[in-house]
Amino acid sequence: MKMAKVFLIFSFVFLHLMSPICTLPLAPALYVFGDSLFDSGNNNFLPTFVRANFLPYGSDFANGCTGRFTNGRTIADFIAEYLGLPYSPPYLSSKGPSSLTGLNYASGSCGILPDTGSILGECLNFEEQINLFQRTIEKDLPQMLNNPTQLSKHLSEAIYLISIGSNDYINNYLEPMYYNTSKLYLPKTFAKLLISNLSQQFERLYKLGARKMIMFDIGPLGCLPSISRAHAHEGDCIEEINQIVSYFNERLPLLLRNMTSNLPTSTFVLGHANSLGYDAIKNPSTYGLIDTSNPCCTTWGNGTSECIPMSKPCMNPSKHFFWDGYHLTEAVYSIIAHRCIDDKSTCTPVNIQELVKM
Repeated sequence: MKMAKVFLIFSFVFLHLMSPICTLPLAPALYVFGDSLFDSGNNNFLPTFVRANFLPYGSDFANGCTGRFTNGRTIADFIAEYLGLPYSPPYLSSKGPSSLTGLNYASGSCGILPDTGSILGECLNFEEQINLFQRTIEKDLPQMLNNPTQLSKHLSEAIYLISIGSNDYINNYLEPMYYNTSKLYLPKTFAKLLISNLSQQFERLYKLGARKMIMFDIGPLGCLPSISRAHAHEGDCIEEINQIVSYFNERLPLLLRNMTSNLPTSTFVLGHANSLGYDAIKNPSTYGLIDTSNPCCTTWGNGTSECIPMSKPCMNPSKHFFWDGYHLTEAVYSIIAHRCIDDKSTCTPVNIQELVKM
């Protein structure tokens, strides 16, 4: 009887020692802003043509077709996993405002400028996303955090992930039939306009309590199948369009450095999605990729648009760069996210490992 009791105690201690150690998240919350590269389902609740709540979107995602514009996880999802946090739910979902571990305000087809993407339906531009974040701070978070000091600490230690600006070109400047911005602004002047607007919204985020912000630059839009094929450059990047986008990207580092210098205790990190993405397109084997010009899913308009509902995707999405005519595969998002986590050349001046310790 005594031997049985000793064995039982020993077994309990052994199992306790062998059980996984519970660790605290590296940050209290992850707040996500941007466009369809980060949208986790907000557009599902808006009157818009731009949605991804149907297969084959989400065909490799545990929760299925949630509204993510890819086959699996986004950059924001991979970073949430690293931080030890749940995926940030879309703000417009019924569960959104009750989350203490972060929210996703990103909205497909929208951008920095208010009218970007408007021809496709309703979406949340960057200013509107920050308006919703302000509402979260004023109405929702105080119900879950006991006092202003806790709220301030929560906001200052949270990570803010931003990817915005692509649609200001795709669904605005490069669409002269619907928008007159390319007639009103030269490429460099338009880039200055975007940077000026972006600066104002960053200052708003800071005043609301945000301190640790990661902003990704705009990817090589001239390489998108939706653009290259539409201009009869199938398989080739249109460098003239990449050059137009570069005027924005070239101004972004100075903006973020100035923000960090002028706003006390803030850190603005630049994510080099453009150079990393372009290198992967030109040197696919380095990244374990094979196809960097064709969409993985069958799309409308011969590869120039979104996936056709219920169509079968390619056999090996992990070997493809593009998921549809505009968006990347989970495999590429994984590369960008993990480089940002531990590589200071992809996310600078500090990577995410360092940012969470600041």
